[in-house]
Amino acid sequence: MPEPAPHRSRAEHLGPHRRRPQVLDAALEIAAEHGIAGVTMAAIAERIGVTRPVVYACYDGRGEVLAALLDRETELMLTSLLAALPPQRASSVEDRFVAGFCAFLSTVRERPASWRIIFTADQDPVLAAAVVSGRARLTERVATVMRPLLESREQSDRTLAALTEVFLAICEAAARMLLDAEQQWTPESLAEIVGRAAYRTFEIG
Repeated sequence: MPEPAPHRSRAEHLGPHRRRPQVLDAALEIAAEHGIAGVTMAAIAERIGVTRPVVYACYDGRGEVLAALLDRETELMLTSLLAALPPQRASSVEDRFVAGFCAFLSTVRERPASWRIIFTADQDPVLAAAVVSGRARLTERVATVMRPLLESREQSDRTLAALTEVFLAICEAAARMLLDAEQQWTPESLAEIVGRAAYRTFEIG
């Protein structure tokens, strides 16, 4: 008896609640291999070995899958972004910046597709609204963490907003450099440069 049929039968018995993480994992894999344009309901179904109706039972369509994927990956990236900021009290704030950027860039290297989805220059129209929302969430959360770090310098809200954008721009540029195979950076070597540059930019501590 052929093996694929029983595998598909068992796979299709999973309910939508248990299936959704699997659908998003498959979508992320496809995006990493073929770009956002390659993420379709048919491709996802083929990747996880089910029929398309099974995938549609989890999400109404491609746009909903991509929006859910972006939301999940934004939260993961946000955690690593915040790790790049030093704690309010640290014996060596500059070294903390370096260590933080090293942790952030290690996450980028481990999940390159996540970063490309969030900050891709060639954005899929289906993702436009979700990308705007995701970036706004990143900015808001990073600003919240940065505020107490800058309190001693009595910065205005406008300055805080500008510095938040600068921090995110540094993170994005560092991620792009790391993912450019021709530049041959490692998280450690790149963090030594961008971490110390960020420290000098913000003059925290």
